[in-house]
Amino acid sequence: MNVIIFTSSPNQDGLTAACGNAAKEGVLEAGGNAKLVNLNRQKIGHCHACGSGWGPCRNDHECQVQDEFQALHASLAGFDAFVFVTPVYFGEMSESAKAFTDRLRRCEAFREKSYLEGKPIIEIAAAGGSGNGLTSCLTSLERLFLAVKAEKFDLIGVTQKNKSYKLETIKAAAKEMVSSYKCK
Repeated sequence: MNVIIFTSSPNQDGLTAACGNAAKEGVLEAGGNAKLVNLNRQKIGHCHACGSGWGPCRNDHECQVQDEFQALHASLAGFDAFVFVTPVYFGEMSESAKAFTDRLRRCEAFREKSYLEGKPIIEIAAAGGSGNGLTSCLTSLERLFLAVKAEKFDLIGVTQKNKSYKLETIKAAAKEMVSSYKCK
């Protein structure tokens, strides 16, 4: 099973990175292949809401804003499962995560067969501060991945206070996701 793990924090040694690494460990332990992509290191701009609000993304399922989104988006067809990790900023996902997912939603929501359709996803919100905003961030992620028809495997909220056992939870969830879907 090929799994892509998205992280979206500029902090390479922080909580979000630790969550992504824990997911990668779980995937590898279950015998899957893992690709880790930090969206902060990608050159992906914001949606321009082209035309009258919808450009070619709605019907052609491609974004006309030219940057690194196109290659990353096209690569999703080759993955069997997804893990999406974002830090929580003011109750929302990070700006790099938002830029990517806004464009992804527009390209995939009306596709006859979305690249994510029916494929399992683990959604993780990592709050480095108080933990306030975890629920609203996870709710936003859930709405996004429902729109592109992904199959929710787990939603996990992580804080600095629960980090030690939640990293183990993430690893176990990724391992279980790969193990249970390998058989399908």
